[in-house]
Amino acid sequence: MLSISTIANATRFVNALSSYPPSPCTLPRSSMSPQTISFPAFSTVTHPTRNFQVKMSSDSLPPPENRIVVGCGTVTVDYLAAVAAYPKPDDKIRTTSLKVQGGGNAGNALTCVARLGLKPRLISKVADDAQGKGILGELEADGVDTSPFAVSEGGNSPFSYIIVDNQMKTRTSIHTPGYPPMIPDDLSRASLLSALDGASIVYFDGRVHETASIVAQEAVRKRIPILIDAERVREGLDDLLKLADYAICSAKFPQAWTEAPSVPSALVSILLRLPNIKFVIVTLGEDGCIMLERSVDEGPETEEISVDILLESLKQQKDKTTAIPTCISSSVTRLRANGIGTVCGRLFLGTAEKIPPSELIDTTGAGDAFIGAVVYALCANMPPETMLPFASRVAAANCRALGARTGLPHRSDPRLASFLHQSSQVVVTS
Repeated sequence: MLSISTIANATRFVNALSSYPPSPCTLPRSSMSPQTISFPAFSTVTHPTRNFQVKMSSDSLPPPENRIVVGCGTVTVDYLAAVAAYPKPDDKIRTTSLKVQGGGNAGNALTCVARLGLKPRLISKVADDAQGKGILGELEADGVDTSPFAVSEGGNSPFSYIIVDNQMKTRTSIHTPGYPPMIPDDLSRASLLSALDGASIVYFDGRVHETASIVAQEAVRKRIPILIDAERVREGLDDLLKLADYAICSAKFPQAWTEAPSVPSALVSILLRLPNIKFVIVTLGEDGCIMLERSVDEGPETEEISVDILLESLKQQKDKTTAIPTCISSSVTRLRANGIGTVCGRLFLGTAEKIPPSELIDTTGAGDAFIGAVVYALCANMPPETMLPFASRVAAANCRALGARTGLPHRSDPRLASFLHQSSQVVVTS
């Protein structure tokens, strides 16, 4: 656990950084190219298979009617330093660019849904320091309702140092949690009920699990669907997953949680262990994603097949000549995972957008962007064949800029028009 003196020192350092000018500035010229430091709101806060491919259009359409989304989880300040190559121990290097921006899984995902036209409310906690004010200000500027936030007197708001390797296109994060941490007493009953009023879905990033548990239980009582971000095995995550309707996992989570021999068999295991889950998605970076959707349409003639064999069959259907995201799906099938069991459902393989190397800037927050797009898709009642390419396109847009939020697209972005047009054709019920 961090000592109070360590937190205090870290806080003083962050506060010093926040004293830089709020407008972009250029560093003195040296042997390297000029570097630009961008500071946003933090200094001034006021089995048969089917192949689906989506074509772009430029329609401009209103967002779905059931627009209120509630999130519960973490927010941070991200200090993003882009470097030519990741440093070796004891190296002294210079940044190629530096950005200070809001971050945190929940903060990023809800910023995404706000830009897509939904009305998000976020339950989280910051301190009353400059960073906390900046976090709140940036979220509010993007249309995120921060009224359910807890703000502590003293302590420090969460922050992360992120090294973006321009050579390998990786990012390394060093996170310092906020202090004091969020506890259930930070969220009054009135605030909880107000936050959930009219909500169409509640999203959890798996953090602040004690508070999240209370929010999730109330959401269940109100019959509000729950989506969980299962990034890694965390304390309290199992209890949240038992209440969830949907789960989105990182590449390593399914096997780490189930101890299954493969990712597809792990997805079968997840649906068997969590009978309330309607679908589970695992994101695989540049390899796209896999989704297993539970089906209740099983008949006596439903075919049974190994889930691993079925996935390989779907992979053979991929069109390697297209750069835009696509989706390939099976029919309703009995999916067998050897030694685990069988589940009736549909398997989907989503491809990632092929981003030219010259356009790939930073993968920070790509998973959060994907989740935010899935949340939107659920509110808009998109079918999986549209939802997965849509989420991949949103994530790809985010990878074209430094930071977790800079590249998050707005619903007016022409790259999203065809997806939003399709979703508008579905009758939305509250």
